[in-house]
Amino acid sequence: MAEAEAMYRRALEGYEKAWGPEHTSTLNTVNNLGILYADQGKMAKAEAMYRRALEGKEKAWGSKHTSTLGTVNNLGILYKKQGKMVEAEAMYRRALKGKEKAWGPDHTSTLNTVNNLGVLYIDQGKMAEAEAMYRRALEGKEKAWGSEHTSTLETVNNLGILYKKQGKMAEAEA
Repeated sequence: MAEAEAMYRRALEGYEKAWGPEHTSTLNTVNNLGILYADQGKMAKAEAMYRRALEGKEKAWGSKHTSTLGTVNNLGILYKKQGKMVEAEAMYRRALKGKEKAWGPDHTSTLNTVNNLGVLYIDQGKMAEAEAMYRRALEGKEKAWGSEHTSTLETVNNLGILYKKQGKMAEAEA
């Protein structure tokens, strides 16, 4: 992690000098640094990086660009980790709406955000909403990747967790 941070910081410094702080390559590195900080548990630093990347990407590409929406989704993940459920849901919903328009409802990136909403809904105790999200994600991922793909299996596992929490042991075991 320390080496990765040093490389990202070096790249960021170089991009800022060469292209400026608002160039899209600079902003992609800012987003990547946010991901690294989130992985390190440095939530305040991660949020600052994501916010900077989001603001810049909105200026450069607009709020509906897929790269912008990726950063929106990252903010949703971060907020969920921080227990900021209202903010996380807002980010996920914004990302989902944009991805559905940009790529369609069955694109794998769209379905990953659908799955993220399912995870969030479980944490909020919204079991029916969680199940609807997981079923949608599972159906789409099975079509896109097949039933044995690890992303598909992640959603299958999430459905198992949901059923266990609901006391539906036969469905959870299956």
